[in-house]
Amino acid sequence: AIVFTTSNNSFGPTEISYLENRFCNLALNANRYEVKNGNDPTLGNITEEKECELEEFIDYAKVIMGTLGHKVFEPIAKTEESKMTTEEKQTHTINRLYLRRKIKGVGTIEATGMQTTEGFVVFAGSYISPVDGDTISEPIKEKRKKAVLDANGKLTEDLLFTSPSYAANFVTGKSTNGLISWKDADGNTLKSLEESDSRAMRCTE
Repeated sequence: AIVFTTSNNSFGPTEISYLENRFCNLALNANRYEVKNGNDPTLGNITEEKECELEEFIDYAKVIMGTLGHKVFEPIAKTEESKMTTEEKQTHTINRLYLRRKIKGVGTIEATGMQTTEGFVVFAGSYISPVDGDTISEPIKEKRKKAVLDANGKLTEDLLFTSPSYAANFVTGKSTNGLISWKDADGNTLKSLEESDSRAMRCTE
């Protein structure tokens, strides 16, 4: 458990309610952990000065949580281009990968994702096969059951996986090699892209 407090116990019920509201919503928007908060906290009525103080407290808490390795309040990936800088938009587009697969009885499924330092992210809007195969692991089956899809079978949120293959298994519902299934816009596989990056790094050393 991680507890945040103050040195002089200066926060009363109103301030705590505000913090609870903000922290819960930050965690929900980041979508990394299951939030089991039983209350529906309200922001309450606080002064502008107090709000600035509480927001500063929140910023410090986010830094400390990140330093401890708990990215509770950090979104998996920035998918909203309106929130990105020009450089981030270019990088986001360049690193975007695609998976397209024809599945018997289902049709063609298409998904987009990206390799990150934390793992592989499957982006919201990806079409997920509704059929589970016998070749995928139970954890992947469970994740597929819990995934939130729209009426068209498309993912409504970004999801993080430990590897490209786990991500591909999740999308297809079958045992799938992610290194060759995920490709860039030019058709290059993730495996070939990683090999190219590795060769480029050796040449610069």
